[in-house]
Amino acid sequence: MGYEPASRTNPRFPAKRNWWLGSDDPMERLTRTVLRFRRAVLAIWLVLLVASGAAASGLTDLLTNRFTLPGTDTAKVEKVLQENFGQVPDGSFTVIARGVDLTDLRSAATRAAGEIPDGRVAGVHKVDDELSTALIVSELQRADSKAYTDEVRAAVSGLDGDVWVSGQAAIERDLDPVFAEDLKVGELYIAVPIALVILAFVFGTLAFLVPFLLAAFAISLTLGIIWIFANFMELTTYLQNLVMLIGLGIAVDYSLLVVCRFREEMRKNGSKEEALVRTMATAGRAVVFSGSAVAIGLALMLFMPLPFMRGFGLGGLLIPAVSVLAGLTILPVVLYWLGRPLDRVRFLPKRVTERRENEERNSWSRLSRFVMRRPAPIAAATAALLLAFAAPVLTLELGPGSNEGVPQHLEGVQGLNVLADAVGAGALAPTDIVVDTGHAGGAEDRGVQSATQRLVSGLEADPEVAQVEFGDTPQYIDASGRYLHLSVAGRHDYGMPEAQEYVDRLRDQIIPAADFPESTEVLAGGGPPGGVDFLDLTYAFFPWLVLGVLVLTYFLLVRAFRSLLLPLKAIVMNLLSVGAAYGLMVVAFKWGWGEPFGLIQFDQIEGWIPVMLFATVFGLSMDYEVFLVSRMREEWDASHDNEHAVAAGLAKTGRIVTAAGLVMAAAFFGFVAGSIVGLQQFGFGLAAAILIDVTIVRALLVPSVMALLGRWNWWLPQPLARALRVKPSPLQPAAERA
Repeated sequence: MGYEPASRTNPRFPAKRNWWLGSDDPMERLTRTVLRFRRAVLAIWLVLLVASGAAASGLTDLLTNRFTLPGTDTAKVEKVLQENFGQVPDGSFTVIARGVDLTDLRSAATRAAGEIPDGRVAGVHKVDDELSTALIVSELQRADSKAYTDEVRAAVSGLDGDVWVSGQAAIERDLDPVFAEDLKVGELYIAVPIALVILAFVFGTLAFLVPFLLAAFAISLTLGIIWIFANFMELTTYLQNLVMLIGLGIAVDYSLLVVCRFREEMRKNGSKEEALVRTMATAGRAVVFSGSAVAIGLALMLFMPLPFMRGFGLGGLLIPAVSVLAGLTILPVVLYWLGRPLDRVRFLPKRVTERRENEERNSWSRLSRFVMRRPAPIAAATAALLLAFAAPVLTLELGPGSNEGVPQHLEGVQGLNVLADAVGAGALAPTDIVVDTGHAGGAEDRGVQSATQRLVSGLEADPEVAQVEFGDTPQYIDASGRYLHLSVAGRHDYGMPEAQEYVDRLRDQIIPAADFPESTEVLAGGGPPGGVDFLDLTYAFFPWLVLGVLVLTYFLLVRAFRSLLLPLKAIVMNLLSVGAAYGLMVVAFKWGWGEPFGLIQFDQIEGWIPVMLFATVFGLSMDYEVFLVSRMREEWDASHDNEHAVAAGLAKTGRIVTAAGLVMAAAFFGFVAGSIVGLQQFGFGLAAAILIDVTIVRALLVPSVMALLGRWNWWLPQPLARALRVKPSPLQPAAERA
């Protein structure tokens, strides 16, 4: 026994044209309530908009660029150096001087240190006959110490000779205006104009403003909520950019789906309220499941062990949740009052929009018929193409980032390059080795001293080591005599493969070979070890993130599509999109094929990018999958003809999905216009994945595979249907069952 057809004898499925539009339907009740109290709904949202805007204005001051690796040797080293040596390595400044007297350099460095809270000169050294360096340390983190870069530069500016102020803090300070300019150029001059043109063309009327209204409400409220969390937890500065980017994309997606469906329903029945009720019961329901899928992909980063990724997870959870709330409440109100007036202001002739909206004769209808005639070769060809795109991922090389991937004209980077030529590129982000003897005065133990000498000798013999700094000054032995500190400059930048290989030798061979007493603990942190710890920590958890996203998404889509096979198909398609994006990043950056188009050739893909790209793309791809398959589901429920359902669903939503994807890709291409290789890689990967998804995957692969699966697309066993409290999915039409 399954669920009976809609009838008076089965009150769970009222006898209406579509069973899901019954009076007991929660979406219908919500929409009617919203429209009944539309003035109150608008007033509430306006109050939230103002309050959130006021809160968000102070958000920047609460966000940080701090980058911590909890539980790693790097974090332990940082804690010892801060608490026992009074210094935070990545918050220090290095003054590099050519042709300057050592005494003058020390005096200038002392003046500069006085500009920084708790600042002091840790050492002044002669590198060669011409070049000298001064190290200024404090207890400030890099995100805080960078604010004193200008003061430090002013304090040493009077020296005769060439002087550069560098260090991770100074380089980050130099990069801030570059980030701001790149984002402004990318968003204002590329993303926004392209989005406006696409939306104006798709809507054909002034209704293209609706997505921006929805985005304004959703983004403002999300940033206001994040302001609350930022008072209690560490959140990254770039969270604002993520929220605005994803928020705009989701607002475009949901507005396109709802507005186009509203127009369709208005053509069937002139009643504005009834059209909105039917719209929200169909397109609105798709928005709920779509937002849930996006939230799952991004929110699971909350479980990553890195605080900066957990911040992205928080934003990823909030922005789709708030967007869905806005889409179900304020969007129907906006359409009730402004839908018709906005549609009266046309950019395109009425005959063009009518021809485009004719599902029987538009280009998407012709494409759907073409796919239905040749599903097997189209499925095989598109799958092979995606696998070919993904194949270069086998040569993917991950890195923690590098100073070689930023503009080289900045003062901090120029100073680094001068020092690198004389010592090695790793001089600015050295390895910090901490020896914990276990008790006060342990540094005087003969066994510790002998082992320390063996450690220094082993380091100096390593081909990657350019310089080892150690002595009996407070910079290297703490006041209690318990801790020793060695600073090791490498020949390559901290993110390069040679530096990462050196970390393995250091931890597995050089430190054990020094044979410290059993009670002594030796930890390696700083530049290269920090990069290795970041990759190890991230990718120890990443597979579990992927598994969690796949499992939760599958069960969500089983409920949304009322099918066992369609969610599995959706997951496989999305993994193909992500894999293709990974492979194309390798081709564009490592292989250098993107250089003619302004992309910076770089062998490594920064380690945070595949994680963020997977979470973002998987969520957004499910967005488009839900839009497409939900409409196919409606057509199947009405006809029980699989070929018709697939073709009609593609014809009616293909334009919406493609337009939404193009807007999203344009926003991501804004990153590509920048001059920082990490952001270029991130933007290119996202844009490539979205373009592949809304063209090759949604337009060709999905419908061709669904045509091949036939009625098995809609299979859901009756016991499971009862458990999920949904209508079952028979494999044969009702006439055949009778």
